[in-house]
Amino acid sequence: MSHKHMIWCDKDTLNKDLTGKTYLVTGANSGVGLETTRQLINQGAHVVMACRRVDAAKEVAASFYYLKGSYDIIELDLANLWSVRKFVSLFLQKYQSLDGLMCNAGMVVMENRIQYTEDGFEKTFGVNFLGHFLLTELLLDTLKNTHGSRIGILSSVVHAGSSKQRYKVHLNDLNFINRKYNNFAAYGEAKVATVQYAMELAERLKEHNVTTASIHPGWARSNFGSGGNFFVRTLMTLAKPLTKSISNSNWESAQTSLHVLLSDDVPKHSGAYFSQHSVLYRDKECKKGGWPMESPNPNASDMKAAQKLVEKSYKLVGLK
Repeated sequence: MSHKHMIWCDKDTLNKDLTGKTYLVTGANSGVGLETTRQLINQGAHVVMACRRVDAAKEVAASFYYLKGSYDIIELDLANLWSVRKFVSLFLQKYQSLDGLMCNAGMVVMENRIQYTEDGFEKTFGVNFLGHFLLTELLLDTLKNTHGSRIGILSSVVHAGSSKQRYKVHLNDLNFINRKYNNFAAYGEAKVATVQYAMELAERLKEHNVTTASIHPGWARSNFGSGGNFFVRTLMTLAKPLTKSISNSNWESAQTSLHVLLSDDVPKHSGAYFSQHSVLYRDKECKKGGWPMESPNPNASDMKAAQKLVEKSYKLVGLK
């Protein structure tokens, strides 16, 4: 039984014929990304599954044989900027249009010990934000040349923080050189960055008919966060039965992503934050979610900070 505050896509949206349209979903082989991909293919779309674990993607994609649409699998490791560039090069050799980009993949470091990407960035920020930033920027021309295209970027309820601690992106210390590392804070900061980026993109692309949005999919019962040590994995396994009534299935959590990619209403709110319900919000008024809703974190809606983030990110990924 679904949660009483569950927000669902309307039937018309989930019955649209997507034949001839191309979508790209990162992290498409499991969790929310898999359910988003499955539904798009079910509606007739062609979905490019951008996955780090290609074998896992091939295994789940075997179940798509009866669906109306089609798929392609291309390797993508967001922790490696060379991999991102290679992916884009392969994509552009095969495709001339892109109706929707869903930056779905994400990770959290489960142990409170800093880890780094192949390019030397703190891993949480590197994977959740910088990898997707480079991917998006390299695909912008294709998105701009595809009428009515959309970009969705997964954020998280965590970005909101609390009235006592609102996360912000520390552009001068992204690698925690001058401050104590905290894995949860690193995740919150990366997710603030995704909300800011969707907002900045909307402003930059407003003359190009490209719609952007940041997304909190809800508390998904996926394998997200499963990479911790034995104690953490055991604790999460034991907690699953206790959280089932207040969390969401992967299909339920995919509703917000599908709404952002397909709903006729979303282009009216380009750059906005779309959230499923979540008991994890520290601000009571946010717990029911909203399509869209205003983030309770003022740092997330700071356009000047968003523009500085983008300017810094260009340099970090080697675009300018």
